[in-house]
Amino acid sequence: MDHVTRSAAWDVDEHQLAPSAGVEEKLRFALRYAVLAPSSHNTQPWRFIVDGDAVTLCADRLRALPVVDPFDRELIISCGAALFNLRVALQRFGLAYAITVFPSHADPDVLAHVRIVPGGRRDASLDALFPAIVQRMTTRAAFVDEPVPPAAQRRLIEAGAAEGADVACIDAPADRERIAELIADADRLQFADARFRRELASWVHPRRSDDGMPAYAAGVPALLDVAAPLLTSVIRTFDVGGGMAAAHHRLVEGSPLLVTISTGADNAEAWLATGQALERVLLTAVDEGYTASYLNQPIETPELRERLRAAIGTASTPQLLLRIGRGPDTPHAPRRPLADVVS
Repeated sequence: MDHVTRSAAWDVDEHQLAPSAGVEEKLRFALRYAVLAPSSHNTQPWRFIVDGDAVTLCADRLRALPVVDPFDRELIISCGAALFNLRVALQRFGLAYAITVFPSHADPDVLAHVRIVPGGRRDASLDALFPAIVQRMTTRAAFVDEPVPPAAQRRLIEAGAAEGADVACIDAPADRERIAELIADADRLQFADARFRRELASWVHPRRSDDGMPAYAAGVPALLDVAAPLLTSVIRTFDVGGGMAAAHHRLVEGSPLLVTISTGADNAEAWLATGQALERVLLTAVDEGYTASYLNQPIETPELRERLRAAIGTASTPQLLLRIGRGPDTPHAPRRPLADVVS
């Protein structure tokens, strides 16, 4: 398989920012950290507009996933994760700010407006998470067979609560088995849909790219003895749902902790909050020495989402499903040039 080299975007260093930098320069530099947020299929569906002492976060609907994410729920969650990284960076650079979410009734693509204001919002608890932004990675490799201790689980729960989300930590084998069955069911349903396969294939890039999922990260190569350039054709053409179901079942069995992030509401505001909670949880996990990957298939499959809610015993609506543990370092996902996403 073709492994990508480390994207230059991940080599950002706070010491590259001049001590004499003004507010706008600091804002633009902070966006180098914002764009390191995770996104579904690594679509990076965000745009930022910088105007002096303010930055506006917009959704880029041209990078939507109409099959797997027909209501742009995951798109907005991804933008929320970028917004959280921006908050962490602003805290690090000593900039107090005020945030207005969904400031335009006329334009739903405008998700948040962040303005630097004296005496604005500061959150000292974010300082410790700043180094984790460039350390965070998504790994689909097997985790070490080692439980996540209760103290670390409490930190993850508190991280989600700080952003208004409910985090459930699931480590009992019987509970993980129930969820593994839901994931397997969802794999079979998704891969049986030719539209899903075509959409997935369009975002799997066997060779170097600045967006989408590198071939090794798609999960499918482990099942197929094919050269990387043929991978997208195989995904598009063949239903490999049974193999994916078995592979993900094994991953869940070997994952010491599953984590769900849920919200009371299920609307755009809740999705943006979910994204901020997601990134706070992920950076907290990195700070504890853990990595994560996503198992959102049951949430992306309407008929299984309610069964997942019942399985975790929550009144809230599940938005994300993660597995967390100690895993090997893997290459970071590529990033689009900053000039493509910042105006």
